[in-house]
Amino acid sequence: MNKTAHRIYLGTMTGIVIVVTGYLFYIGSPYYQTAIEERFYHPDHLNLKPSGPLGHGMGIVGTLMMVVGVFGYQARKYMRSLAGIWILKHWLEFHIFLCTLGPILVLFHTSFKFGGLVSISFWSMVAVVASGVVGRFIYLQIPRTLQGRELSLHEISEMRGEFSVMLEKVLGVEKWQHITELINRSGKGNNLFYQFYADWQTKRAIRKQLMKAKVDRENLNHVMDLVSHELGMKQKIERLQLMQKLFNYWHVIHLPFAIVMLVIMLVHVGITLAFGYRWIF
Repeated sequence: MNKTAHRIYLGTMTGIVIVVTGYLFYIGSPYYQTAIEERFYHPDHLNLKPSGPLGHGMGIVGTLMMVVGVFGYQARKYMRSLAGIWILKHWLEFHIFLCTLGPILVLFHTSFKFGGLVSISFWSMVAVVASGVVGRFIYLQIPRTLQGRELSLHEISEMRGEFSVMLEKVLGVEKWQHITELINRSGKGNNLFYQFYADWQTKRAIRKQLMKAKVDRENLNHVMDLVSHELGMKQKIERLQLMQKLFNYWHVIHLPFAIVMLVIMLVHVGITLAFGYRWIF
């Protein structure tokens, strides 16, 4: 999957989440804003209540999305027989998509009414989603291959060496040394909040230097892409050990909540079937 296709892929999944959420709010807001004791008299009650055709359907589809998202990603991650099916990075993005939209559908399935055993599952689900957002941020801070495998420090050093060779080839020794010096100085002594601003200033200074040297547009854009990649890699290397530790601790938080959510969700489904609740079948 090339960069353009990957952007379309991510944009499509994001668009689906936004459109579905917006649509459900649009059609259901009058009902969900009605007091719980008065909902029985609302015209949408039969359709949107948790056991109604749409309400029940959202619960079923949302649950299936979460189950497929969790177990599909884990299967791809640990089963060698699936290694050739899609790269792990794209599986993770699909896992995030399913485990974002699935909980949203489950939220609407509850009609924003929580209580009893189901409330434990719901709040566990909220904790899983929230920790997933944090985990995604940490994951992005760790340098990886295009396939999603974590890079070793040796591999990172080799990549930075390749960057220097490409930059020297495009610009020549003198300009290459000056730009490398600017990159190495960028953000030193600054915390995370100032790092992005420092990098922006560095890229701006480098662009000015290149334009002053009358580097043609094609090479200019190529060099700026290389510089952006190198600055990003530099940030990640500086935080590598911290992020690796945080990622290990994150699993300790994320996994138990996911297990609690899935177990109680299965109990809920079992009780629902035992009491004879059916969907449209």
